[in-house]
Amino acid sequence: MSSDTGVLVEGIEKSFGTVQALRGIDFAATQGEVLGILGPNGAGKTTMVNVLSTLIAPDKGRALVAGHDVVAAPAAVRRSIMLTGQFAALDDMLSGYENLVLFGRLMGLRKRSAKERADELLAEFDLVGAAGRRVGTYSGGMRRRIDIACGLVVRPDVVFLDEPTTGLDPRSRQGVWDLVSSFKKNGITTLLTTQYLEEADALCDRIIVIDHGVVIAQGTADELKSRTGGSYCEVVPLDLKDVPAIAAALGSLLPDETRTSLTSDSDRIAIPAADGAKTLAEALRRLDGAGIELVDIALRRPSLDDVFLQLTGHLASADGAADS
Repeated sequence: MSSDTGVLVEGIEKSFGTVQALRGIDFAATQGEVLGILGPNGAGKTTMVNVLSTLIAPDKGRALVAGHDVVAAPAAVRRSIMLTGQFAALDDMLSGYENLVLFGRLMGLRKRSAKERADELLAEFDLVGAAGRRVGTYSGGMRRRIDIACGLVVRPDVVFLDEPTTGLDPRSRQGVWDLVSSFKKNGITTLLTTQYLEEADALCDRIIVIDHGVVIAQGTADELKSRTGGSYCEVVPLDLKDVPAIAAALGSLLPDETRTSLTSDSDRIAIPAADGAKTLAEALRRLDGAGIELVDIALRRPSLDDVFLQLTGHLASADGAADS
């Protein structure tokens, strides 16, 4: 394992009875990288995180986290990681400050050091005003922040965020996004599972897509988007009766297969835009010359939703349900 590799996974398999949750997973994440793990419910995302955080043992394969084998050295792995799940693992009867001190003591800090670290984290996470309140009275966003703060009492080498923004309001979600960015700046490897594709697009350096327990695609967001065919120009007429006239005016810009697929129900036309804005400008020039009025004409790029639909056959779920 390279010294700059935070996580290495080779041939990991895991079954629950007759159900194969993981079927030979392979991937790596480098130091300071944010790696997104996407997949539909039941794909195996949470199972993978549970294996890497030593909560369950794999049936086959090898996984190293911060240089430690998850089977041979689970204690060393646990000392090197932070794990935040879909639900905050806190003591609701204790205050935010008391939770932080408790985690510090459990991580081996002396009492004074644990208190000092609690004060630092409360300030860093903008929770000083709520430090003395019971966590049971916290809002969802505050609970998520104190949960992550507890995991940072001792600086981890690798962070696992398992759908950390599920159920959060937009402001709280942005707060978690800012934290992920800070992990990257501090050289912490982050594995992020999420059902929100815009979240993966915004935060992740690379993405792997898991379905039915196997990795079906991986790469940067742009690389994955390019698999859907790249940018395209979408033309929407003011009058739907003008669709045939638009097709005629576009001429060679419109592929034959698109032209023949147009029907009386077609309300827009999409053309490949390999030259980006140049294609858009040429299409607009031809349509303007034909005197066709438009509601909209725009250059569009495939989204991760398009990629997800193409790869898995259905859209990503945002219901936050745990997978196997």
